[in-house]
Amino acid sequence: MADEARQHREIMSAAGQSLVRNRDYGGRRAGSIGRRSAALKRDFLFRKLIRVMLAAGGIVFAAMVAGIILNGIGWTGIIVAMLALVVAVGVLGAFPKMKVPSRESLGMGDTKTLVGRTELWLEKQRPALPAPAVQLVDQIGVQLDALGLQLDGLDGNTPAAQDVRKLVGDTLPNLVSTYTSIPRHLRGEQNAGRSPDQQLTESLGKISAEIDSVTRQLAAGAIDNLAIQTRYLDYKYGEGLDEAEKPA
Repeated sequence: MADEARQHREIMSAAGQSLVRNRDYGGRRAGSIGRRSAALKRDFLFRKLIRVMLAAGGIVFAAMVAGIILNGIGWTGIIVAMLALVVAVGVLGAFPKMKVPSRESLGMGDTKTLVGRTELWLEKQRPALPAPAVQLVDQIGVQLDALGLQLDGLDGNTPAAQDVRKLVGDTLPNLVSTYTSIPRHLRGEQNAGRSPDQQLTESLGKISAEIDSVTRQLAAGAIDNLAIQTRYLDYKYGEGLDEAEKPA
């Protein structure tokens, strides 16, 4: 029990430190656990804005054409056009709503979009999670952003990409879905020494550690290449050569 308590404290401490670093960095949009989900929301809002502008432009153009043909549309026509503008902006501004990926669809599609879709799905689950788990979900969002950078240059058919798809698109959402399927009044009850709330928090901590490990493994090649280039530059231009040997 002492080891479990210590592990729990370490998980929560890591989550808190990650949140502090993220706030200091100032990189995430409020309400989003990661940059990728925030980018998907921005793209959706931008497309919605374009539709609103096109509709408004169409109404104004139609009113102008009607005015030319009818030699003016009068106050009635102006009021009708304004009402049409208000309705178009209101309807197109409110609908359609952004669709959150379903649990079943997370593992589909290409690996590059997996991170953003998983972040969106996790954001929807946050209200149903206990506070410690919410902090870990926010931490995982930061980690998924880092993982996404590695996936951008990775062939989706490689074993590493398939492992990531399994972890992010299957294991992680399965864990959260299993927890949320438990009635709320039972989530805090002890079962075999631990409550579902505690089990979820500990499992999310393990997934967080695994995501960090996978990200480091995927970045290892780039890190090694950078070290090789640095050693080469040190040898060719740095202190590794005598002054007489350096290029003129």
